[in-house]
Order: sequence, then C-alpha cells, then structure tokens
Amino acid sequence: MTSSRESAVMLFGSNLVAMVTPMEADGSVSSEGVASLVEHLLATGCDGIVVGGTTGEISTLTADEVVDLVAAVAQQVRGRAKVIAGVGTYDTAGSIQRAGQVESAGADALLVVCPYYSRPTQAGVVAHCLAIADATDLPVMLYDVPARTGISLEMNTLTELAQHPRIRAVKDAKGDLFEAATVMADTSLAYYCGSDELNLPYLAIGASGVVSVVGNIVADRTADLIRAVASGDLESARSIDGSVRDLTETLMRTSQGAIMAKAALAELGIIPHATVRMPLLESQEQDLAKLGKALATHR
Repeated sequence: MTSSRESAVMLFGSNLVAMVTPMEADGSVSSEGVASLVEHLLATGCDGIVVGGTTGEISTLTADEVVDLVAAVAQQVRGRAKVIAGVGTYDTAGSIQRAGQVESAGADALLVVCPYYSRPTQAGVVAHCLAIADATDLPVMLYDVPARTGISLEMNTLTELAQHPRIRAVKDAKGDLFEAATVMADTSLAYYCGSDELNLPYLAIGASGVVSVVGNIVADRTADLIRAVASGDLESARSIDGSVRDLTETLMRTSQGAIMAKAALAELGIIPHATVRMPLLESQEQDLAKLGKALATHR
C-alpha cells in the first residue's frame, strides 16, 4: 500500500493548494490575477493546484468558466505542478460532461465531491463516483466534506470505491482521524488533509499531503511541514505548524476561507482585487484589521 500511496503523490502532488479564483472588481474572472497567483503558488513550493474547488467558488462559476480556468492554469503550469479540476456536482450527467471537458483542457486529475442537496444513499454515491471515474482516463481524488454537502463518504463506501483503478485519493475535510487511519490501513487510497487546522495530525497518521487554503498565501510553510513530518522531525513540524497558526485561524475561522484568502492575496498584491461573488461578501473592516496583524509576520 505504501507504493500505491507514493504513486498517488506522483499523480496529484503532495503540497496542493485549493486555489481561489481571482476576479476583477466587476466579478469577472481576472486573467491577470490567475497568471500572477499561479506563478506565486509555483514559486512558493506548491506542486498541485486545485482549480474550481470550494475555495475557487465553484458554485458561482459557469461550466465554461471552469473549463477556461483549467485550460489557462494548465497552459501556464506546463508540467511544473499537477492541475486537479473540480468536477463534482449534484448531477451525475453534468459531472461526467465536465470531466470530459477539463480532460480536454489539460487537467491532470479530477476532484469529485459527494452529490450535494440531493443527498443520495451511499449506493447512489458509489454509482455517481464510479460513473465519473469511468468517464475519463484521469485519476480521481474523492472529496469528503459533509459540512457542505450534507452527506459523507462512509467507510464502507470508501473501501468499495478504492477498488476502482482510477480512484486513488481522498481529500478529507470530515476531520475523523480514526476513520482516516482505518481506511488508509485497509485500502490503497492516499489521504490529503482538507482542513488546514488539522494538517499536522493528518500528516502524522500517514496522509500523503494537504489540500490547503492557507497555502494560497504560504505554500512554502506547508511544504516545510510536509518535509518535516516525512523525515520524522515532529519537533520541527510542531514549530512550523505553530508559526502559521494565527494565519490559519484568521483565514479559516474569521468568516470564510475563500473570502479571507482573497483579502490576503489582494493585500499582498498578488491578485488585483478581493472580489467574491454573491452570496459571499467581501471582508468587513474588523476582519481586515485582524488579517493585517496575521500577515505581518509572513511578509
């Protein structure tokens, strides 16, 4: 199973960033902002870019915008990092169509979330994920985030889905460390922490990497954390984790990750605006003041 997880890192990377979608003041996607952000992520050690995920405001992007984003990022990256495209919706047929589109646009892998709102049975979840995995030749990372979808990937479901040759990994934002450790012991699925607050404990129990929101700002720190845990240097890992705790708390627990990450990137001059699409609203003054203090130690 270790070799299977190592090969999964070759497919997805280990230091993944859930990339925000830079926008102009009018809410249109900013090509300039995308290019600047991608170069920033690569320069700070990101080896996998998730495009069109939760932090990328996938719920307010059109299908064409997602495909165009994937194409732009893939063209700019040119093999320097893996491009993982979010294609999961509550509509299996629509997800299959989008999977084919992003494959043609240059994606290296797919991110597939549980069907939200419709909340099918676990058998329905299995059928949905298998149908998407069968639709392309790309490796699949499952996305388990019940706080957003209203439904989780249960342990038996994960074990069943792990039998598919292209379903290789799980982005786990559920936070059940015992379940994650059990699934890793019983299957060849590679785990990626999807909650920045828990990056260290997930890596410590064997996760292959992270899919980080905070990495939009400090991917170099998450890279250091991954290396420290991999080398068995937990004292350094705890120190690294502590060095970004204030920033993590500010980005992830003040309002919402996409909102705060965009505010931080705009403050640092990496993207032109902190614009988000409704129903999200830009950061309030008190949140920006808190963010400024957290960023002060990372400039």
